[in-house]
Amino acid sequence: MRIRLVLIVVVIVAAACNSKKPPVEEKIVERIIAVPPFNADSAYQFVRKQVDFGPRVPNSAAHQKTAMYLIDQFKKNGAQVLVQEFDAVTFDQQKLHLKNIIARFYPEKQKRVLLAAHWDTRPFADKDPIKKDAPFDGANDGASGVAVLLEMARVFHQTKEAPAIGVDIILFDGEDWGEKEGTAHSNLPEGQSWWCLGSQYWAKNKLPKNYMAHYGILLDMVGSRRAQFFREEVSLQFAPQIVAKVWDRAAKIGYSDYFVKQNVEGITDDHLFVNQLGKIPMIDIVHYQAGIGFFGDYHHATKDNMNIISKETLGAVGNTLLNVIYYEE
Repeated sequence: MRIRLVLIVVVIVAAACNSKKPPVEEKIVERIIAVPPFNADSAYQFVRKQVDFGPRVPNSAAHQKTAMYLIDQFKKNGAQVLVQEFDAVTFDQQKLHLKNIIARFYPEKQKRVLLAAHWDTRPFADKDPIKKDAPFDGANDGASGVAVLLEMARVFHQTKEAPAIGVDIILFDGEDWGEKEGTAHSNLPEGQSWWCLGSQYWAKNKLPKNYMAHYGILLDMVGSRRAQFFREEVSLQFAPQIVAKVWDRAAKIGYSDYFVKQNVEGITDDHLFVNQLGKIPMIDIVHYQAGIGFFGDYHHATKDNMNIISKETLGAVGNTLLNVIYYEE
């Protein structure tokens, strides 16, 4: 049985000689769900495998090889896989051939939750103090979120007990080729962005057609040592109940040091366009470093490599997500 135990405890306190009955105090203990474990070692290896292909810059050989690998992994783990191919033009007028990769689990279930990350890497380390034009591994920026979702796919395939809901995973492409500081770029119409090309395209051209989900969770930069995830303003604006659900679940299973119940400013990320254009309430689990801000000092720099990846952080995020999914009714 997926549900192991349901407890309802009712305590009634009454005075023996008092004709007026006092109010009934009712305490409901949450049902206990058998949630399969998340394997952080496996997730770490999924990060390494992506990094081993080289920087996943769109139009590169590494990008193509990674796409084939990701599609194969999802198929191997029993997903119904859809690939949304499209072209997009960047701020510096590069034409990119992009792929959003969609994996559907339990497609027969009506209530669905959407999980997402981006799988491409930025073509230049423009925040690096020295090598501002160098490509970089993107171990955390892209690969960490993808790795958590690949491991979740493996769990869905191997566990005997399915969650009560359907789960869809989207790996967005073209998230990271946004404006480069100091470089001229064309202006876009209001409401559009040079960042997050894949999520903008998908939200306007949903696959499956007319797709909807109860809510969505985006992962971005979720693998570095001592990472913390604060409650981001765009998430709070569009999906405050989902923010509370995730941060509360993390606290219940011992991850309050990672999921910090403090609010911070909003950012432009894939969840913004899923919310605005796709009309699906989606939150962002994204690293925020106190004193620095979002992303940390390795963001868009050559130090974003395997040396900063933590199994413990991957495990905290993965176990939290699995608990959220399995406790959904």
